[in-house]
This record gives sequence, C-alpha cells and structure tokens, in this order.
Amino acid sequence: MCPLVKVMRSKLRKREIKKLKVVYSKEKPITPKAVGGDCKTNCICSNKDRTCVERRQIPGSVSFVPSVAGLIIASEVVKDIIGYTEN
Repeated sequence: MCPLVKVMRSKLRKREIKKLKVVYSKEKPITPKAVGGDCKTNCICSNKDRTCVERRQIPGSVSFVPSVAGLIIASEVVKDIIGYTEN
C-alpha cells in the first residue's frame, strides 16, 4: 500500500470521515532504465553516488494530467452540489 494512502486513511478515521471522493490511476509505474548501461549521460539526479535506476523513483506525468484530474474531481463536486444523479 502507498505510504501516503496509509497516513491519509489514518487521519480520516481520526476525524470520523467515512466517505471521500478521490481521483486515482490504476496504471503501474514504469521502472526507469539506464541509458546504454550508464546513467551519467543526461542524468537529472543530483547525487552521483548511485545510478538513477537505484534511486527512489520520481513520479512523472504528462503536463496536462494533474490539471485534468483536478477538473474531473471538480466536476464531481459540482454534481454533488446540484444533486445530479446518473440514470
């Protein structure tokens, strides 16, 4: 389980929040591959002691994905406010 989810669930339970709408992805993260067996070429990592493949993975996304997720959850909030229900 994701460490962030674990903390969030704990905090929500303490505040007695039983339901919460969320946006999430079922996609599995892709493991980074070192280019040509050597990570020193075009490496964006600051610590050069280990290769990028050995480091914690940086969550990546296409630039529009976070804003689209925000719009999706915003549409759900509006639907709740106006009382919209699907048939």
